[in-house]
Amino acid sequence: MKMGKNITVAVGLAMIAMPAMAQGPDSEIGYAKGALAYEALISGDNQVAVQTLENSRLNDPAVMINLGQAYARTGRSGDAAKMFVAAMNSNRSFDLILSDGQIINSRNAAKIALKNLNGKVASR
Repeated sequence: MKMGKNITVAVGLAMIAMPAMAQGPDSEIGYAKGALAYEALISGDNQVAVQTLENSRLNDPAVMINLGQAYARTGRSGDAAKMFVAAMNSNRSFDLILSDGQIINSRNAAKIALKNLNGKVASR
């Protein structure tokens, strides 16, 4: 596994990412405040999250995962899937820390997010 920054994923596998060194769940250390749209996603302001993340570094798996989550929440399942696949196939990867403390590689987190998305689409 490549060494890199650790990112915390807040709400289960909702893929709301933030660095593990953060003092609390509302910090985005290693990123400009708000760059991962953490607060917007936590508060359910998904349109703000989409706007913020679309203007961000789309080569960053944490950004791609969070944007995929925001897309999924706004009914854009196809776009969400594209973001999760892009995060899985990114030449960058790093560990994420889930809200339950579990550590998972960003590629695996994106794979799980895609699986969960496909499960929701299939159950409609």
